[in-house]
Amino acid sequence: MSDEQFDLFGDPVRLPSGKRGRPAHQPDQKNRNKVMMLLALGWSKDRIANAIHCSVPTLNRYYFSELKARSLQRDRLDAWRFEKVMAQAETGNVGAQRLLNQMIEKNDMMQTAAQIRDAQRKPGKSKPIGKKEQERQDAGRVADGGSDDGWGDDLKPGLHS
Repeated sequence: MSDEQFDLFGDPVRLPSGKRGRPAHQPDQKNRNKVMMLLALGWSKDRIANAIHCSVPTLNRYYFSELKARSLQRDRLDAWRFEKVMAQAETGNVGAQRLLNQMIEKNDMMQTAAQIRDAQRKPGKSKPIGKKEQERQDAGRVADGGSDDGWGDDLKPGLHS
């Protein structure tokens, strides 16, 4: 048996070695999996670095490929969950079948909401304009006499003596 001690969460306890500074980080598959899971849950880099006992620059250095695929991790987690529940449902587990139905309904509602959002963003809706463009448009309306802002014909050249 190994003399290595583990803390409450299963991480090895690091005893002081008498050397200055933190011991060098040793990336392993367990930490890679933990980083992917925490990314799927939407954690920030700071929280993830704290969870695996390293600094943010160390996280960036050793777990670059996992961080690069941040946006994919949630989809991968959901797919893994579907796979596990589907396997249980295939064996006849009624609870798993019920959970699978709930997961499918939730997925369908998310897809419908995404389709509605996409339909609302289609051409026909004007994009919001910036302050400078709004000021140009307002100035153009005033110069053309298109707005009733109290200036009347004062801004039109050649109308006054």
